[in-house]
Amino acid sequence: MEKTFELTRREDGIAILTMDVPGETMNTLKAEFGPEISEILSEVKQDTSIKGLVIISGKSDSFVAGADITMLDACTSVEAAKELSQQGHVVFNELENLKIPVVAAINGACLGGGLELALACHLRVCTDDKKTVLGVPEVQLGLLPGGGGTQRLPRLVGVTTALDMMLTGKQIRPKKALKMGLVDDMVPGSILLEAAIKLAKKGKKAANKVKPTLVNKVLESTSFTRDVVFKQAGKQVESKTHGNYPAPAKIIDCVRQGLNKGLTKGLEVEASHFAELVMSKESEALRSIFFATTEMKKETGAEGAEPRDINKAMVLGGGLMGGGIASVTTTKAKVPVRVKDISEQGLSNALAYAYKLLAKGVKRRHMTPAVRDNLMALMTTTTEYKGVKDADIVVEAVFEDLSLKHQMVKDVERECGENTIFASNTSSLPIGQIAQAASRPENVIGLHYFSPVEKMPLVEVIAHKTTSPETIATTVAFARKQGKTPIVVQDGAGFYVNRILALYMNEAAQWLLEGQRVEHLDKALVKFGFPVGPMTLLDEVGIDVGAKISPILEKELGERFSAPQAFDQLLADDRKGRKNGKGFYLYGAKAKKGKQVDESVYGVLGIQAGSDKDIKQVAERCVVQMLNEAVRCLEEKIIASPRDGDIGAIFGIGFPPFLGGPFRYIDSLGAANLVATLERYQSMYGERFAPAQMLKDMAAEGKSFYS
Repeated sequence: MEKTFELTRREDGIAILTMDVPGETMNTLKAEFGPEISEILSEVKQDTSIKGLVIISGKSDSFVAGADITMLDACTSVEAAKELSQQGHVVFNELENLKIPVVAAINGACLGGGLELALACHLRVCTDDKKTVLGVPEVQLGLLPGGGGTQRLPRLVGVTTALDMMLTGKQIRPKKALKMGLVDDMVPGSILLEAAIKLAKKGKKAANKVKPTLVNKVLESTSFTRDVVFKQAGKQVESKTHGNYPAPAKIIDCVRQGLNKGLTKGLEVEASHFAELVMSKESEALRSIFFATTEMKKETGAEGAEPRDINKAMVLGGGLMGGGIASVTTTKAKVPVRVKDISEQGLSNALAYAYKLLAKGVKRRHMTPAVRDNLMALMTTTTEYKGVKDADIVVEAVFEDLSLKHQMVKDVERECGENTIFASNTSSLPIGQIAQAASRPENVIGLHYFSPVEKMPLVEVIAHKTTSPETIATTVAFARKQGKTPIVVQDGAGFYVNRILALYMNEAAQWLLEGQRVEHLDKALVKFGFPVGPMTLLDEVGIDVGAKISPILEKELGERFSAPQAFDQLLADDRKGRKNGKGFYLYGAKAKKGKQVDESVYGVLGIQAGSDKDIKQVAERCVVQMLNEAVRCLEEKIIASPRDGDIGAIFGIGFPPFLGGPFRYIDSLGAANLVATLERYQSMYGERFAPAQMLKDMAAEGKSFYS
């Protein structure tokens, strides 16, 4: 078996321990490395000629990217998971207890177990490379740092900073790492090893002692004042997670017990909490998302098809969506883009939108003004079809009007190359209908982004019946370059995400008309785990946009998509939501601190807000509509797999990640239980709750989506 670690002795007494996992592009920590490391450490301990040790990676752009998560899936009990954590503790304690100075030389990703390894060293030096990031992202997988991180990090950078890192999973860049004392030095990559050796020769006293701010010093000095910090952190966690994620509370407990009762007790608590989290259904769901997205990165979207290169893109429409699409194309994909709009105003809006996003990066010092200007130079504008002959892909982001989109297809076929892809960012019109105007329908595809484009991770790539596999593969690769997670869906009104969202939103509207208060509806669904409630979402997306989509869905998919008539009254009262400052909530000068409902909305709808129904019941009625429709989409082959359906719902509409997506959630409920719930509502409210045939079959056969 090839070795992962290699020890090299230098004549000046400094030994170099190089980690290089064979056959992998990045280093990850695996349980089986334990004996190999222990053997090397005992060799180092016995060799009196070694005066210092430098740990460095053999990979060019990563130190250690974390622990191998597949190890956790192999754990079948709390005891097995606890043992994993304890094995890590043993090795890292051995490292920390070496009498000689140990220096971690960090270049590239130093995350999770990688940072815990670096924390067990006495000193750390990192490169100033933009690939270098340090962090403990375990919370994003429903876990906590299980290799001593909850103990060593607070002791190094202070309780407040450590909690912020562990509870958010944020990644720290080199400059900030130096400033906060996470590393002792920062150097160019070319002299990393040299700088680490120099640091090892200086000895443990060379540590970068960062003085805490006066406020933090006071807050962290006694167990009483530290408790204030923990209580405050606990309150913030509860307000954000609504008790749906167990990891943050356990992280706080590990830090508190470790600081109040000592390192040994802290490590013991860490191992126990870590093990419980590994076996929790929340972490299992969050890990499934990680594995799914990792797997999807390797897929082209069309079997056997290879993507063509995209060297130039064009965006039609300089509105909010067009500006956002153009922006991610230049800044993320680094592809030159030409924005076309009929008005100069639209073009200047698109440029201003992109500039504003880049200006934030400059302000936060993530980029220099020169980098911003170079990225802005990739975006050019035109009111006519000029300088577009060589566009490899054209993304259309104009109004939801079929005849307008037909005109765009004809224009692009006339003005661009014969292989140019025409991608429509429609949210509801079937792509096959748009392609009817094309003489080259194989080049026509849907590319549905979500708003705001720069923040929402999902895009739906929609193939109609004659879209070529090469067009699909090229569009998927393009979306990935823009930093998106693409799912390939088949053509049909509303595609997947908007289709499952529509029924959920309609049900929330039904509740409203039955007298439930706006804020009670929102609270019920946020408590369930959605990032925002349905009424807030409608205000954000635009009540007018929702009203446009509904008739299309009803016409194509049937009566269950019929939206409550009351929406006409909202539009008649010119209520479009946030965009015109008039919706379910108050905006602008009228809105005082915090979100307030515009009480006049009840009068417009002709209803009286009654008593609040149980929030679990409110959430259930909305959510089962979404679950049922997701199954129908799978049944009709709109989505290729439960995995794609889960990722689409989580990344597209914020379906609660801790539930793993609609299909994993159905598995946890049991198909038979969901059918019984739907049938109960069907008898009370009618056919819109009729269970999908696939769901009924699964209930009868006792099957689940994931074995």
